[in-house]
Amino acid sequence: MMNNLTTKKNIKSFAITPENLTGEKGGGGRAVVGSASEASRELGVGWKVNPYLRIEAHSKIILADYKGQGAIKHIWMTDAASAGRQLILRIYFDGQEKPNIECPLSDFFCNADYKEFRQLSSLAMCVNPAKGLNCYFEMPFFKSFRVEVENLGHECNIYYQIDCEEKELSPDTLYFHAQFRRVNPLPYMQPYVILDNIKGKGHYVGTYMNWGVKSNGWWGEGEIKFYIDGDGEYPTICGTGTEDYFCGAYNFDVNGKYQEFCTPYSGMHKISTTDDLYRSQRYFNLYRWHITDPIYFENDLRVTIQALGWRSGNRYLPLQDDISSVAYWYSDNLNDVYPEFPSMNELEII
Repeated sequence: MMNNLTTKKNIKSFAITPENLTGEKGGGGRAVVGSASEASRELGVGWKVNPYLRIEAHSKIILADYKGQGAIKHIWMTDAASAGRQLILRIYFDGQEKPNIECPLSDFFCNADYKEFRQLSSLAMCVNPAKGLNCYFEMPFFKSFRVEVENLGHECNIYYQIDCEEKELSPDTLYFHAQFRRVNPLPYMQPYVILDNIKGKGHYVGTYMNWGVKSNGWWGEGEIKFYIDGDGEYPTICGTGTEDYFCGAYNFDVNGKYQEFCTPYSGMHKISTTDDLYRSQRYFNLYRWHITDPIYFENDLRVTIQALGWRSGNRYLPLQDDISSVAYWYSDNLNDVYPEFPSMNELEII
């Protein structure tokens, strides 16, 4: 550890926050007026004058626009949005017109529905009381990065800190990507597509799913499939069941009840509650990080998962559930073609 610390002498740390919007050296805490001007009126400059930004209804705001070479090392955010998918996070690297990360902010941090808090403690993402959203995936950039948030609902506040390193990158450094998808309902006898049309060289590092069950009984018999480097009808990697992929077993059933769990690499950290009147559907929040077991690809990658339950006669039942996901991966390609991002109505969890 000491050798590692003493050899990396050309790395400079900086952070972009509402109190230092450019991340410049000595640039923090200089605001004269800001979002907390009223609270700091007796204290003056340097006393928490601008700790958050206000995002107007149906507008976009740039949280960071940095020129240079290095990497994002950690992102912390929290907001006052009234709905889980009200805010859309987009991150652009090296001047690209299309974002490499495009997700509802809540889903990117594995927290699709804000109605109920659950602690998420993992190596890649943490959700801490009461809505502290943290990402630890490293995100390299050679020339620049830009972080943008779009507000689809009412005006709200957003607090954030983007911790970065300015450093020289190896020419073969890969870009980080994250892509959101949702299908509601899933067409009968069709697999859910987590990711497809991914070209280039890289490795797949994680999956988050918010699975809304629309029928009675167990819902997770489906297999996940990774189609790698030209696989046709059949994949190279084929799992044995949904709970198995997320590193659980036997329906996540402990004494006749679903058991939430949260570990460094995988978990089902939140199961939504229901009542007898207004909240009939259950949503299961699951994550799986391929940090020590990445899925490598040389040319292309496609990822799908089946939705399967049981019907009479000990037969599988293809399900038509409400399924959404975020796929996380690294690759050398900034020009993958993604599906059109869902509209506000298509995003909403009812």
